[in-house]
Amino acid sequence: MQQTTQEREFSSTSPICLLEELFFDFGWNFDRESELEIAADIEGRWCNYRLFAMWRQDLESLMISSLIDVKIPHDKHAHVTTLLNALNPRIWLGHFEIIPEDEVPAYRYNLLLRGCSGATFEQVEEILTSAVTECDRLYPALQFVLWGGKSPEEALMAAMLDTVGEA
Repeated sequence: MQQTTQEREFSSTSPICLLEELFFDFGWNFDRESELEIAADIEGRWCNYRLFAMWRQDLESLMISSLIDVKIPHDKHAHVTTLLNALNPRIWLGHFEIIPEDEVPAYRYNLLLRGCSGATFEQVEEILTSAVTECDRLYPALQFVLWGGKSPEEALMAAMLDTVGEA
């Protein structure tokens, strides 16, 4: 009997294999960096995102980050930080931060699996969906702050506006 998506569970020591299978199923380009790391290119609504995942066996934790390829100019850093600090409490899963080495915004989520038999497809799929959805929500707000001359508050209002349909 073939298992449905709801019944598939990953029971190995590393959920990186699960992510590799999901990336393959989605048709995403990915690189298996090591037994504990994987990276993929994900197509969003406004641009592509670079997704990284790392498994920490000692913590039994899966960390997933989705980077938005927008370098933050030094003079706009405070405005973007204000935008992210205002947006984070409104996000149900994960959070945004600025990666210090690269000065790019990233969505980040940690899935703690201690005491569990493993991650399920549904859990990981939900994290990936959330990463893309939230990055797609943030991207226009970033553009407003970085290039549109808008305040973080104005950009936040635009980011939180849910539109229906297309014009």
